[in-house]
Amino acid sequence: MFEFEIIQELKPNDEILEIIKNYEYTVENGIIKHLKATNLHFIEPTEYLITYPKSASSKSTLWLY
Repeated sequence: MFEFEIIQELKPNDEILEIIKNYEYTVENGIIKHLKATNLHFIEPTEYLITYPKSASSKSTLWLY
């Protein structure tokens, strides 16, 4: 059985939050895990789920490059 220890919780990126501020969204913080008895680290990235613009009359377009 693998045993993991959470080393660090990642914070949301302020630049991305500024870009998506006109949208309804949820953020799930990422984490860095350490596999016990090894030197391996695993990174689960921060997830940004954008659902729709805040107002129905908004004509905003989100461009991701």
